[in-house]
Amino acid sequence: MSDFFWYQYILIGIIFIWSGFVRSGLGFGGAVLSLPFLLLIDDRPLVYLALISVHLLFFSALTVIQNNHGINKERTKESTIDWSYLKFAFSVMIIPKLVGVFGLITLPSTIITTIILLIVSVYSLSYIFNRPFVSNNKSLDIFFLMLGGYISGTSLIGAPLIIAVFSNHVKKEKLRDTLFVLWFVLVSIKMVSFVYVGIDLYLIHHLWLLPCAAIGHIIGLKFHQKILEAETPVFFRVVGCALLMVSLLALWKEISLFING
Repeated sequence: MSDFFWYQYILIGIIFIWSGFVRSGLGFGGAVLSLPFLLLIDDRPLVYLALISVHLLFFSALTVIQNNHGINKERTKESTIDWSYLKFAFSVMIIPKLVGVFGLITLPSTIITTIILLIVSVYSLSYIFNRPFVSNNKSLDIFFLMLGGYISGTSLIGAPLIIAVFSNHVKKEKLRDTLFVLWFVLVSIKMVSFVYVGIDLYLIHHLWLLPCAAIGHIIGLKFHQKILEAETPVFFRVVGCALLMVSLLALWKEISLFING
């Protein structure tokens, strides 16, 4: 990232504010709703995946600890995490997750970028037409969890498939924090693999990107309280349209580079 122009740093900062807002506001989407924009600036997904992973670990842990502080002392206060379903889901997802991480490390960045953009394009269509992925039986639950785990291993954007299952089994008021714990564990696995193979984590850039994400995080916390009381299909539709346009533009860029290269 040291070879970026000044305006690229400004754009990256704005996108990370957006990422922090989405992550704390929805409990998911910090990666899926920001990666297409980031890849337009620089098409090296491992650069951003390392940065987003650190942010996810930090802010998910912070939010869960804050929401569950003092629960052991106040027995009348219920935990905001559904530990029972979390254990089941993790047992289903762990092997596909490890396979996905291996693919991320070994596949060329161009292939990873194309996979990410195609997946995001599909997700964006589900937002635009208000047709989210839905799981209605145990077999489909397991399939979505395994596929979501694999996609999470390759790119951190398996959340919509995973949420399709969790939203049917976890109470609405517990959903975000339960997902945060899951993301923390899954991302920790990815970070260990990054460190093991010597991938640059760009830690110096957290000095200015963490404050950017924190601004979005604070705004997102307030937004989360509102969406607990109301559905927001218009918001998702607008986001979906923006994602689709950006993803198609980035795909066109990748295809052009392939043809001309």
